[in-house]
Amino acid sequence: MGDYEHTATVSADPDELFRYLADVHHLPDYFSSMQEAEPTGEHVEGGDEVHVVADVEGKRREGDAWISVDDAARTLRWGSEGPNGYHGELEVAPADSGSRVAVRLHTERADGPGIRAGLEQTLASIKQQVEGSSTDPA
Repeated sequence: MGDYEHTATVSADPDELFRYLADVHHLPDYFSSMQEAEPTGEHVEGGDEVHVVADVEGKRREGDAWISVDDAARTLRWGSEGPNGYHGELEVAPADSGSRVAVRLHTERADGPGIRAGLEQTLASIKQQVEGSSTDPA
């Protein structure tokens, strides 16, 4: 079982950055294992249902998850059913040089180093998508 957190600073306006990150269609842009994310239009316990396709340890996994967006708090929460108790949160806050992005994850799965590496990769992907592009991410 574990709770994990990783933060990074991104050179972007907090509101614009959050709008980009909270758009379900952009999830595969920065969650490296996620290949597809599509809202189903259904509301489920926890938030809005999203159909996802991901590569988990080299295997294609397909299923439904939930996502909840709080624009005022610039917080995105997500989770999925299953034995791992998987859920997480992404929060964007103002920082001196743009935005501070924090990603928190809880899982019953015991792969601490792999999970930490995944969080680091997610934040690196966010920085690359936003700072490495000459176009507005929103």
